[in-house]
Amino acid sequence: MLPQLFARRYLFSSQSRSVVNLIAGLSVAAVAMPVAAMIILLSVFNGFESLVKSMYSAFDADLTVTPRQGQTFAQEEIDSAALRRIPGVGALSFTLEQSALLEHGGRQATATVRGVDDAYAEVFALGDAVSAGEWRVRLGDLERLVVGQSMAWMLGIRSLADADVTLYAVRRGSFSTLLPLENYTRRTEPVGGVYTLDLDTERTYVLSSLRLAQELFGYPGRVSSLVVRLDPGADAAGVRRAVAEAVGDDFRVRTRDELRASFYRIMTYEKWGIFFIALLVLVIASFSVVGALAMLIVEKRGDIVTLRALGADTGLVRAVFRSEGFLICGLGAAAGVVIGVGASLVQQHFGLIEIPAETFLTKSYPVEFRFADLLAVLAAFAAVAVLLSGVTVRSMIKHNE
Repeated sequence: MLPQLFARRYLFSSQSRSVVNLIAGLSVAAVAMPVAAMIILLSVFNGFESLVKSMYSAFDADLTVTPRQGQTFAQEEIDSAALRRIPGVGALSFTLEQSALLEHGGRQATATVRGVDDAYAEVFALGDAVSAGEWRVRLGDLERLVVGQSMAWMLGIRSLADADVTLYAVRRGSFSTLLPLENYTRRTEPVGGVYTLDLDTERTYVLSSLRLAQELFGYPGRVSSLVVRLDPGADAAGVRRAVAEAVGDDFRVRTRDELRASFYRIMTYEKWGIFFIALLVLVIASFSVVGALAMLIVEKRGDIVTLRALGADTGLVRAVFRSEGFLICGLGAAAGVVIGVGASLVQQHFGLIEIPAETFLTKSYPVEFRFADLLAVLAAFAAVAVLLSGVTVRSMIKHNE
């Protein structure tokens, strides 16, 4: 307690007003800014990560069942009724995905056509993403397509009133060099809805009915995957194991994160890369604490002599100035936490800072504060503070002084 008492008086006493105290105050500010910046940077990165995951969740299910061999399988190979009885399974839907060529008004584009059954809307809530028309891909016997907004612009679709799109798919099992058009299955269907998500998804996926996709690609009664939505609060790992046991070894069951494992892994590396770059800035800023401590030790040489005359050993004298360094760092960290957490929460809940560009995804910078990031920042800064304060005090206060 005695070292902490001396440290507080050196910093806060009304009689301790000098250039050293001014430098100590500036050191507090120099430490606070990088700490706040680290918290804000990590929160912004979390926000973009959550935004990307939410975009992918529009087409990546909680669980996806695919065959281990081949691209398709017969629907009857999976007992969907048994899967629905598994606790935690909310809904499931069969899909068939293949690449196709789209044509409208002389314009062409390639896309992945995803044929979906009537239960697809129970797995994915597409209503909020549809900006024109509706998401339904079949009205009775009438087939309709749902395309991304970017795909609609690429094909020159400006109105759903005149939006018939021709789909071309390579015909399986035959190929003729004399009659090239005979190598393709062709269907012309109207566009009934346009959805708005991220640019890549809008250019990639076109929704159709499962029946249309099976006829177009020549896979009657076959599908490429079974997508599953979990109930809120369900144990994803437990449900995944149960589903895997139910479908057997011929199928692979993957979570949303496993479907894009490499992408999410890269995002994690980027986040911690930003963390260590910001930590380097914090270390450089913390050298101001070294300067403040060095000047304080020089200024208090007389006090050190007095303490030694009163019986204080070198350990106690060093503890006084180490406590001074910890106090400066602690005040800076506290100020940085207040600024960083406060700014992150304000942006997270109110979105005051908007992105200066036209976007359909979000109007303001996405921010998500996580307590684990705060602990990581404080732990890293504590290690820096202990190291710098300890080395500075030990190098300037010798045993024989």
